Amino acid sequence: MHKVITFGIPSYNAAKDMDHCITSILEGSNYATDIEIIVVDDGSKDETAAKADEWEARYPGIIRAVHQENGGHGIAVLSGLREAQGTYYKVVDSDDWLDGAALSTMLSILRGFEERDQRVDLFISNYVYEKVYEGTHTAIGYKFALPRKKIFTWDQIGHFRLDQNLLMHSLCYRTDVLRESNLPMPPHTFYVDNIYAYVPLPRCKTMYYADIDLYRYFIGREGQSVNEATMVKRLDQQFRVTRIMMESYHLYSDVESSRLRSYMMGYFTMMMAICSVLTKLSDEDCADERLKTLWNDLKAYDERMYRRARYGVVGFFTNLRGRAGDKTTLGLYRLASKIFKFN
Repeated sequence: MHKVITFGIPSYNAAKDMDHCITSILEGSNYATDIEIIVVDDGSKDETAAKADEWEARYPGIIRAVHQENGGHGIAVLSGLREAQGTYYKVVDSDDWLDGAALSTMLSILRGFEERDQRVDLFISNYVYEKVYEGTHTAIGYKFALPRKKIFTWDQIGHFRLDQNLLMHSLCYRTDVLRESNLPMPPHTFYVDNIYAYVPLPRCKTMYYADIDLYRYFIGREGQSVNEATMVKRLDQQFRVTRIMMESYHLYSDVESSRLRSYMMGYFTMMMAICSVLTKLSDEDCADERLKTLWNDLKAYDERMYRRARYGVVGFFTNLRGRAGDKTTLGLYRLASKIFKFN
């Protein structure tokens, strides 16, 4: 049977969480046979592999289990993409889940595109930070940044606030767009979701935004990849991902739409700012030198991108020098964290 959408679930030692994730998709879709769920067991050491096989046996034709040697989150995403049969592809991490009513709405919209033979390269929806241990929820939507209830192009988008970047949680690409993007996902690397949310964008010519709170992003667990202490420990991986994004485009010559270019420049500036802030938080002796090298390499790669990232408001305030500068930068970072609830 034709599949409208494939949900790829990268799973590593996910036996405790994956049932909730998978069930949310099955129930939200009303067990529809025109969807598929691919559970990618990324060399887990717990019961993830066995559970994935059990799910496949219970729902043949809807759920498939894929097993691979451990390669990291990005390689698991690519494995699901390689196996996908759906017109669209959406990644759902194994400890997150989808809202049932919102998923039903999304599927109705995607089915409508196919029935009317309308090509939409990227479907965008809201996501919600679920800080379970605090009992708080913070929805991230795109009102005023994106047109609603219509197919649009990049030239029709508005201005994005600092908390409105299009993250992996909000994106559902056409499968062929993702495959043509040849996503440069490095193995054994966290934060590759930024590559996923950045590199394919210029290939997307038509978009649709549904103002629905679809993706529920579990955040706040100790040891989670977006936990501040964990991010500081994995500073080398943050640098690796940012460098890949840097080398993906000369934004001012490669990206035709000025509005998309502005958005992508803002996203990339945020990535450079994160590298700068985490460097100030790091105790590694070589961290400052690595940051200096990254900035110098950006300047050599594309001086216009360098000037925009380094001397814009965000770049300026995240690269203040000296002890007073470090204190000011980190104070602003703490304030932004409280306002935007990003970790």
